[in-house]
Amino acid sequence: MKNSGIKLSLYINYFVFAILLNSVGIVILKSINNYGVDEVQASTLELFKDLPIVFVSFLIASFLPRIGYKKSMLAGLAIVTVACIYMYFGNSFSSAQILFMCVGVSFALIKVSVYSVIGLVTEGEKAHNKMMSSIEGVFMFGIALAYFLFPAFNTEGSSDAWLRVYWLLAALSAISFLFLYFTKFDEGHEIPGTDLADDMRQMLKLLTRILVLVFVISAFLFVMIEQGIMTWLPTFNERVLELPENISIMMASILAVSLGVGRLIAGWLAQKFDWVWILAICLIGAMALVTFVLPKTVEAEVGIINTFSDIPLIGYAFPIVGLFIAPIYPLLNSAVLSALPRKLHSPMTGLIVIFSALGGTLGSRIIGWLFKNVGAGSAFFYTLIPMVLLLIALFALKRLTKKAKQDG
Repeated sequence: MKNSGIKLSLYINYFVFAILLNSVGIVILKSINNYGVDEVQASTLELFKDLPIVFVSFLIASFLPRIGYKKSMLAGLAIVTVACIYMYFGNSFSSAQILFMCVGVSFALIKVSVYSVIGLVTEGEKAHNKMMSSIEGVFMFGIALAYFLFPAFNTEGSSDAWLRVYWLLAALSAISFLFLYFTKFDEGHEIPGTDLADDMRQMLKLLTRILVLVFVISAFLFVMIEQGIMTWLPTFNERVLELPENISIMMASILAVSLGVGRLIAGWLAQKFDWVWILAICLIGAMALVTFVLPKTVEAEVGIINTFSDIPLIGYAFPIVGLFIAPIYPLLNSAVLSALPRKLHSPMTGLIVIFSALGGTLGSRIIGWLFKNVGAGSAFFYTLIPMVLLLIALFALKRLTKKAKQDG
């Protein structure tokens, strides 16, 4: 397979960061239980993760091709290796904040690089759609693994035992670093501007395009939905379904697995059907689940839970929303990147990362506020608002990407 070594390297890096980045929901739950912080304080971990992503993406995305995608990814992996070891010894809420700040900085370097390199190793919109969906699918399976890794190190009666997982995460990051270091590839020579200042201007200039504006709003809305649900699902399981902590965390893996499966299926569907109809049907399905299935989950009579078999079937139903929202993010990203020249992929990816991070932060903060003020049983119903807005934005985006391709 052409470029197989490069592609494998991208998958491995993204997989490692999936575990690190999306353990925030688990660490929020552990921070509430172990470090004595409330829901609003705990939700600042999302802020410490996402704000560095925003700032680093803004500062470096436009001229990352000059730095080199490989060097950027190596730097990101080195930073998180050290941060994981620091978390083990720090063992405090402030250490968790520093950990996620480092993860945020590193992920900005990784994601901009990965998305840009996809454009270099694929030809045509359908190939781009397929790889974007599959790499985001692998990302979700990494998240699912996190929901089993952390409980595996969690020991009742030992509040610090779970921290041992960070030695494993440090080792995974180091192995990924070594694999990438020995992988060779041509990074291309598509540079957005004539110098560093012009590179930055090219990124900001993208925001004057109506296509880009509608897209970043769409990405913002989607990540608000996904991250809000994903971050708070372990806490929802513990409070609403009254599951034990370990089972609450592992049950949240159903959402991640359904997201991963949904994205792999989306890569196949995108080769046969127009992406806008795939996403419209998926959004309608997600809204139906929130409207009709979530109330039954909240009202379910749950007895004493010791194993997964004790959980009523309705407890497994709501996380399947992941199947429906899964295709949205990769297909939106691919549609827009495919409509732009390759030299603009790096700055455009910077904007994707920035607005995704802002959407994730706001989504998590809003759901955290709702958990505290309207209750865990009602918080997720509010995701219907961004879902409706996103459905409207899809069709505007379809017209704009079609026009952009026609204009060349």
